[in-house]
Amino acid sequence: MRHVILGAGPSGVIAAETIRKHAPHDEVIVIGDEPEAPYSRMAIPYLLIGKVGEEGTHLRHGEGHYERLGISLRRGRAKRVDVQARSVELDDGSTLAFDRLLIATGSSPASPPIPGIHGRGVHPCWTLKDARAIAALARPGAKVIQMGAGFIGCIIMEALQQRGVELTVVEMGDRMVPRMMGPTAGTMIRDWCEKKGVRVFTSTRVEAIERRAPDLMDRLAEAGGIEEHVPVTPMTVRLSSGEHLPADLVISATGVRPNIGFLENSGITCLVGVLTDERLQTNVEGIYAAGDCAEAFDKVSGRTIVSAIQPNAAEQARVAAMNMIGRDATLKGVTQINVLDTLGMISASFGKWDGVPGGQHVELTDREEGRHLSLQFDGDILVGCNSIGWTEHVGVMRGLVEGQVRLGDWKDRLLEDPTLLMEAYLACAQAQGDFGAVRAKA
Repeated sequence: MRHVILGAGPSGVIAAETIRKHAPHDEVIVIGDEPEAPYSRMAIPYLLIGKVGEEGTHLRHGEGHYERLGISLRRGRAKRVDVQARSVELDDGSTLAFDRLLIATGSSPASPPIPGIHGRGVHPCWTLKDARAIAALARPGAKVIQMGAGFIGCIIMEALQQRGVELTVVEMGDRMVPRMMGPTAGTMIRDWCEKKGVRVFTSTRVEAIERRAPDLMDRLAEAGGIEEHVPVTPMTVRLSSGEHLPADLVISATGVRPNIGFLENSGITCLVGVLTDERLQTNVEGIYAAGDCAEAFDKVSGRTIVSAIQPNAAEQARVAAMNMIGRDATLKGVTQINVLDTLGMISASFGKWDGVPGGQHVELTDREEGRHLSLQFDGDILVGCNSIGWTEHVGVMRGLVEGQVRLGDWKDRLLEDPTLLMEAYLACAQAQGDFGAVRAKA
C-alpha cells in the first residue's frame, strides 16, 4: 500500500509515523514545500526571542529520524489531484500515484489588499524564512507595526516586545483577540498590553504602507520579482484613524486560510476547508484530510469547523492514519480551546465563548486584580467560557465544555457564583459516572 501525505507539518509527520507504526511494510511518502526539515510554526516566536535555535523548531530531532523509519521526505507542492487516476501532480511536473492520500497542507497567511503590503520590510511571521527576515529588522529600538491582534498575533507580539522594539499593534476589531474573547476580556488584554509599553489601536485599519521615493528594488518587490530583508527606503503606515506611523518593519498577522486551492475541480468537496466525516475521510474514498486545512464536525457547536490548533491537528492525523491502514477510528470532536499568554496575562477560551441564542450567561470581573470569568450555558450545559487570570479553573472549564456535562441545579448555583466551577465539576461529573473521562481531559 502506498500512502502519500501532502504536507510536512505536525499533521503530516504524526500521520506518517502512525502509519509506519501499525503498517511497517507500507510505503509512506511525505511531500513538503519548504527546504527545511519538518518544523513547528508554534516554535517560531521562541526562535525570535532566542529561546531555541532553528533546530529547536524541528518536529523531530536526531540525524536520520525519517530515514530510520522508512518515511520518504520529498520536496514539492501539489498542483492537482486526479481522483480517477489516483495520482497527484506536483509543481515540478511529476506525478505521484497513491493508494491512500492524506491532505495535510495546512494554511497560509491571508494578505489583505493594502497598497504597499508586498514591498520590502513587510513580512508575515509564518515560516523559518519569515523569521530570519524579521530577526534581521526587529532590532532593539526599531519601530515595528503589527497588523492583527488575534491569537497568533498576540504570540508574535510577545516575541517582538522581548526583542526590545518600539511596537505598535493595529487591530480592525473593537478589541484584542476578537475571535477568542468577548468585549470585557479583549479590552482587559489591550489595557494590559498598553501598561507593558505596547501601543494598541483597535477598530482601526491599515490603509496603506508608503515608501518615500521607492527605488527599483522596491518596485521589483511589489511585483513579486525580488525579496529583500532590509528595505532601502523608510516606510510610513497610514491608518484609517488618520495617524501616520513611521516603521522599520511591518508584520502582517491578519489571519490565515487553508491551502486548498489545488483541489479546485478535483471532485473533493471543500467548504472553508476540506470537508471530512468522523473518520477524516473526504467524499472520495481513500482520500483523507487533517490539520489546518480540514473541516471536521464539532460536537459543541453542532457544525463543521476548521480549528487551526495543534492538538486538533495531532488527533485528526492519528485518526486519519488509522483509517488509511484499515483500522477503524473516529474523531470524537473538534477541540475549541485556546490558552494564551499575552505578556504575562493568561487568558483562556473554550467552546461557544460567545454563547448560543436563548442561552444564559454570567460574568464576574475584577479589573484591579486582572481577573475575568464569563460562562455561557445552553440549558444546563456549559457550552463556552472566557477567563483571564483564573488559571486554576482551566482544566475544569475544558472538562465541562467538552464533556457536555449536565449541571442540573448546579447551573443555577454557577449563575449565582461562577467561581464554584470546581465544585460543580466534581459533583456533576461524578454523579453521571463520567468523572474519570472528564478528569482525564482536564
